[in-house]
Amino acid sequence: MPKRDPAQLKRVSLSLPFGIGKAEWEADPSERRAAWDLYVELVTRVAVEQTPIPGDGEAEAIASLYSLFSATRDILKSAGPDIARSRESVGAIALAVLNRGVRPFLGKWHARFQAWKASGQRDPHAWPDGEEFRTEIRRLQSDLAEYARALAVIAGVGLTDESTSCERG
Repeated sequence: MPKRDPAQLKRVSLSLPFGIGKAEWEADPSERRAAWDLYVELVTRVAVEQTPIPGDGEAEAIASLYSLFSATRDILKSAGPDIARSRESVGAIALAVLNRGVRPFLGKWHARFQAWKASGQRDPHAWPDGEEFRTEIRRLQSDLAEYARALAVIAGVGLTDESTSCERG
């Protein structure tokens, strides 16, 4: 007997960060699976957790954010083109999050942090841009948490935010 898709989610309506806006569509099993895979990759990363960045946490957070690119690429390639049929699809949203949210952050902060480290500094508390970095990463973490909540809804693993709604049928 074929395995039946247990998810009963029919229509998903979400608010998304990074200027993506709202998205609404019917999530199919391949999108739900990709959303779950993306969700797991996202919420298990140090850079996404809303915790203080102790010691040399800046370097770890930057590396963690960079690794989101390869993880997302692998998930999207594995899932295939069906999950990127429109702007309002799991694939398109995942790419928009990387390109509109994570890439600009890394473009600014990776180079600045590397230049500071290359100057021979070793004490992470002495980084003159440290406070600004921590402020901006908290903002990014908040947006990535919103994205994670949307992925959870798409995957059918829970409604965790009042700004997220879905119809079940």
